[in-house]
Amino acid sequence: MKIAAIETFHLRWDPADTPARYSAFVRVRTDTGLTGLGEASPMLGGRASLGMIRHEIAPLLRGCDPLDHAVLLDQAMHTLVKLGPEGALSGALAALDIALWDIKGKLTGLPIYKLIGGAWRTALPFYASIGGNGDRDIDGVLRVVEARLRDRPAAIKIRFDNTRTRLDADIPGDIAKARAVRRLVGANLPLAFDANNGYTAGGAIRVGRALEELGYWWFEEPVQHYHLQAMGEVARKLDITVSAGEQTYTLAGLADLIGAGVRMVQPDIVKMGGITGLLRCAALAQAHGVELVPHQTQPTIGHVANLHLAASLLQGTKPVEWNDPSTRTHAVFARPPRPVDGLFHLPDAPGIGLDLDEAALAERRVELPAG
Repeated sequence: MKIAAIETFHLRWDPADTPARYSAFVRVRTDTGLTGLGEASPMLGGRASLGMIRHEIAPLLRGCDPLDHAVLLDQAMHTLVKLGPEGALSGALAALDIALWDIKGKLTGLPIYKLIGGAWRTALPFYASIGGNGDRDIDGVLRVVEARLRDRPAAIKIRFDNTRTRLDADIPGDIAKARAVRRLVGANLPLAFDANNGYTAGGAIRVGRALEELGYWWFEEPVQHYHLQAMGEVARKLDITVSAGEQTYTLAGLADLIGAGVRMVQPDIVKMGGITGLLRCAALAQAHGVELVPHQTQPTIGHVANLHLAASLLQGTKPVEWNDPSTRTHAVFARPPRPVDGLFHLPDAPGIGLDLDEAALAERRVELPAG
């Protein structure tokens, strides 16, 4: 069996979507007719990652055995390493890795979680990941939290998406929103607070102390992700668990984050080398005694790939992430993932377990520009 072709394309989910809001998909075709689906990180529509696959990586992989995926993708990474091993390149490799695992599952007739060693649980609780709260007033935050509670999440995470250029912009307001959410959900529902890199170290410690008093479960990315020592300083000075790693793209980078003092790491399967990359992250985290709680906001391919990985974790300490509900969850898939009674159930179909609706795909597919 050989890799015959690699398709790269965007998905426009809504006619009003700009290219920056597209999803970035990959389909690998083999000479036996088996195909595999993958997804790259969608930052700015994933244009850079898809371009790397199309122009640089696909020519390296055509004619190769897809079962050699770890070797092939490590070779591709080192061939292109001078482009920078982080960001777009890592996202490109992640998309291909997921697609090649999908092919391996279809070839063997097994779901991916079986191929990586089995699942500790096949029904996974989720936490509702709610973005946009930096721009909402308190009532707006409470309304969106109330709406997400109808899905019966095991926890709630409120995200303060921001430009990352106005640090400590409204600390009292942020704390007031965190306090209001705690009052709304009561004392027992676990809560998390994602600062999206919005504070200085001093501001983060101030907010973290308030979150500790409110009984929040974890405090995510309180400072700029590239300030490793500051992230570690905040983690060491607070009792609340400080997490980071969504914007870490290499295993060495994750090791540096752990070395700085972060005790909960959150790499993303569509950014950090796909399933192979996350398995390496899991081994690193377990070796250092830190929690691995993967970040994942893409609703279908990335989400299901992450379910397979998360189910295999020996020390899966937190629910899986489920982002704000979107039409992207079901628009082009025959059996999209949906929670039932607060749980996502692992698909038992071969590979990743997703089937495309080709007619729906054709309506939304956007080809990359020529050249």
